[in-house]
Amino acid sequence: MQVAERLRWFFDSHTAVVNLHKANDLRVMLLGMVDDPRVVLIKLADRLHNMRTIYALPPSKALAVAQETLLIWCSLASRLGLWALKAELEDLCFAVLQPQMFRKMRADLASMWSASNRVGCPRRISAKSSSLSLDDTISSPDDESLTAFDEDIPSMKDLLEAVVPFDILSDRRKRTKFLYELGKGSDSQTKAKVVQDAGIALASLEVCEEALEKELLISTSYVPGMEVTLSSRLKSLYSIFSKMRRKDVGIHKVYDARALRVVVGDKNGTLHGPAIQCCYNLLDIIHRLWTPIDGEFDDYIVNPKPSGYQSLHTAVQGPDSSPLEVQIRTQKMHEYAEHGLAAHWLYKETGNKLRYTSSMDESDIEASSYLSKEMEDNSSLDDDLFMKYSSLKAGHPVVRVEGSHILAAVIVRVDKGGRELLVAVSFGLAASEVVADRRSSLQIKSWEAYARLFKKVSDEWWREPGHGDWRTCLEKYTLCRDGMYHRQDQFERLLPTFIQVTHLTEQEESEYWAVVSAVFEGKPVDSITSRPSLDSVASTSMEASINNKVRLLRTMLQWEEQLRSDASLTQSNLSGNSYGSLDSVVLGEVVIVCWPHGEIMKLRTGSTAADAARRVGLEGKLVLVNGQLVSPSTELKDGDVVEVRV
Repeated sequence: MQVAERLRWFFDSHTAVVNLHKANDLRVMLLGMVDDPRVVLIKLADRLHNMRTIYALPPSKALAVAQETLLIWCSLASRLGLWALKAELEDLCFAVLQPQMFRKMRADLASMWSASNRVGCPRRISAKSSSLSLDDTISSPDDESLTAFDEDIPSMKDLLEAVVPFDILSDRRKRTKFLYELGKGSDSQTKAKVVQDAGIALASLEVCEEALEKELLISTSYVPGMEVTLSSRLKSLYSIFSKMRRKDVGIHKVYDARALRVVVGDKNGTLHGPAIQCCYNLLDIIHRLWTPIDGEFDDYIVNPKPSGYQSLHTAVQGPDSSPLEVQIRTQKMHEYAEHGLAAHWLYKETGNKLRYTSSMDESDIEASSYLSKEMEDNSSLDDDLFMKYSSLKAGHPVVRVEGSHILAAVIVRVDKGGRELLVAVSFGLAASEVVADRRSSLQIKSWEAYARLFKKVSDEWWREPGHGDWRTCLEKYTLCRDGMYHRQDQFERLLPTFIQVTHLTEQEESEYWAVVSAVFEGKPVDSITSRPSLDSVASTSMEASINNKVRLLRTMLQWEEQLRSDASLTQSNLSGNSYGSLDSVVLGEVVIVCWPHGEIMKLRTGSTAADAARRVGLEGKLVLVNGQLVSPSTELKDGDVVEVRV
């Protein structure tokens, strides 16, 4: 079979759907796990063990099991936030379904991250590694870049051994022991090359961690007393392959194939401001240690993702001159990202409309002249970049970043269609507390501080760079080719200091400009009602438990619906296979939650609110569905919350 055909078969047939019996089993498992999540954990653990030992099955059976695992169990693990387990399952499936591509990518990453590429050594990335792109994946199997592997074809067991277990990746002590065992004398000679390549990838993480730890020990002034925790991870080969295919780029352009995560302790959230300042100081340290990659800095602290996810992301040239991603966040942000509403599947599927890309944060004189030299030609800026800031107007809030110092600022004037901004900076208003929690119930007070700064500048008629007083100063900023507004001094030199434009949601924008109007008109700001905070929703412990149950049930039902939709769409393009369509599977039931005790009830498809009242023995009573009073003939849907008024 041609490689192109195998790829098409891989991305289509893995979404081939299960039969009616399995679909019903899936629904039973989903409902069971809502009452006791341990059910699905046992199922996932069993599937992981099966995939680790899948080499014992006949090839045809192994392919079928891997397809089902990739379709159902990897997606389910992702929904539950079990990222490490999901990554291992994905790579195990990838090794079974696409062994040749799996082996090639392992070799190319090992070539990029090998010891010969350390600083001080000439970088050796073979043409084979640097050119692994979508074009290579659809070439014929006789391609020279693939035939090199035929000399040493590993068994399926070797390929599965090259997938590093998730517990080793997450435990540094286990990882060190694993590398020691892998590198021991004669044992290392008997290991297949693909397994040795996996060891090289792990070793590169060790080198990156040690280099950053050493730098942090030297730079002890980042924030005295702050506890900093360092961890690392390797992106699954399947995720890398999917990203290459989606973006049509080579493997050397996947900047997050390996990553370090730096978490700053904030004393259970009591030190928000200092912890955020520490994050920006650590960013400055990392950019001094390793060269940042242009356009690969994302500030999700100032501009959180729609899910509320906050972190600093930057990509740098690591110690082996290959890309390395570094994430920096506070402990509270980390817990929210791992266990809160900013779960990975949620912000991935919701999409990120507030994405802001920028780069470089230098702090010395040489950096200043370098920026001026590299960014003086603004005529090459894309039109899309101007469209991005075309709606900016005077009074819009921004954040000024200079090293670890972040200050509140507002736009005073927009010039040249958004190419240049005149910005008023308040040196007495630290922005660290403002950006610490955009969901805070005190957000109105934060907007009031920005509004009063804007009113002060307007009342004083300050209109040129340098105007101001000891607490407020007007500065000029220019939009540069890296997508950031850099400060311009009186000699028109571009400086490392930059501003982050604060992206507002529709509700935030409405609130902000209402506050600005109130401040300018001298009205009390307290009269403006802020949106309720997610954390301030009052509920008893029982209600909170039921709400979590409802949220989990709806999440799993939505996942099941998406699974069916994806499978049915793919099925319409496939012919002659032995699978039945999930779209044609009629389960004949809807699942609802009965308030106030949270019982899960199954009714026939087409059941109405009156049927639900009859089932609980309260026929003829008023029925509320999802908090709204409805007519008795209202048809119920999966995940509805039904309350019958006595």
